[in-house]
Amino acid sequence: MTGPSPSSETMEPSLEALVTETFGAAALPHVSDLLPVLVRDLADIDWRLHQVLGSTYAQLTEAARYACATGGKRVRPLLMAVAHRALGAESTRPIHSLAAAFQLIHTATLVHDDVIDHAETRRGRPSMPRAFGIPLAIVSGDYLFVRAFELAAEYPRSIILKCGEACADLVEGEVLQESSRFELSTGREHYFRIVERKTAAIIAAALSSVAEISEVTPPMTDALTSYGKALGIAFQIRDDLLDVYGDPDLLGKPLYTDLREGNPTLVSLEAFDQLDPKRQAEFEALFQLRHKKTKHLLRLRELTDLTQAGPNVAAQASQWADRAVRSLEPIPAGPYRRLLELLARGAADRRF
Repeated sequence: MTGPSPSSETMEPSLEALVTETFGAAALPHVSDLLPVLVRDLADIDWRLHQVLGSTYAQLTEAARYACATGGKRVRPLLMAVAHRALGAESTRPIHSLAAAFQLIHTATLVHDDVIDHAETRRGRPSMPRAFGIPLAIVSGDYLFVRAFELAAEYPRSIILKCGEACADLVEGEVLQESSRFELSTGREHYFRIVERKTAAIIAAALSSVAEISEVTPPMTDALTSYGKALGIAFQIRDDLLDVYGDPDLLGKPLYTDLREGNPTLVSLEAFDQLDPKRQAEFEALFQLRHKKTKHLLRLRELTDLTQAGPNVAAQASQWADRAVRSLEPIPAGPYRRLLELLARGAADRRF
């Protein structure tokens, strides 16, 4: 890593914000002693990430930095830092560039998702397409992918291939999702194929790469890979639930995006299956509308409320979180494995 290290004054988020956004406020008593170390790790990863964002063209640099500022809660870098320490590392320096690469890949996909979904906001701020226009948003997403692989190039070929395969999975997931828009008949199996590619694959690849860098045993590598996949699925199921039942002020974006765009999720699939035939026909007709008005979205929510879709989906998110926790058995017991367990629980219980 070149250049001076960032100061804690300019880079570190507050411990309270980090706990609230990632672990949940109830976790503070369990993790507060470790948070200063992790905040430092995240600051170093952020610093490495920002080192590669500069472009010859100021507008592209501005757009890339804006995307990273609105690109999520840095769960992936945090997971990678915690996993690296759980495997016995005393410093996360060996994974700084890799964690930055995976965060840039994730951010790039969010930029492109906002273009595809016609999103107006992202985490309470104008989305990239809204702030910079669709052409620059698309190009900025491409730019972030390129910079991500510049960072990944510091590592062995096997890890670069994992990054590439994760990106391929993301694209395949997007294609699968597009193929099922406005169609509730595709079912749960199709839904999980999308989630595994769009959300779980990149987390699994990131943690598998950490294990490879740490040179641990195959059972530990398999454990982290399985954990990443299960956690990613839990995270996405909860995300789908929040799209219907979340607080838009906490989420920083409006509700009902998936309903509006016709993306079948576990919530809509569960609701559809549980409705009586008459209401089922109404639900399907509304879901298939290409241009929904607010009254259509609210009616879909009303119909969903008539079922147990919400509680059932919440329970399934918790089940995947439990699976993630069980996957960690080969990882040495200790405070950092406990943090991984808390992250899995938080993925299934989060409110934003």
